[in-house]
Amino acid sequence: MKRWEYMIIDSQVIPGGGIFKGKTSAEINSYLNELGDQGWEVINLDFRELERRLEFTGIAKRECQS
Repeated sequence: MKRWEYMIIDSQVIPGGGIFKGKTSAEINSYLNELGDQGWEVINLDFRELERRLEFTGIAKRECQS
């Protein structure tokens, strides 16, 4: 039986004051692709706009390595 581990993704806790602060679409794509290279699959993403800033919270999962 497969076992999964989960990670909460929150743009507010990423170094630099949020993933979208001063970032281009290419940089955001790069971050998400890096997660994919590490085996993470984003299974839920919730976007919110606050004071003209776009932020998100989500959940990623990957199969346990052990």
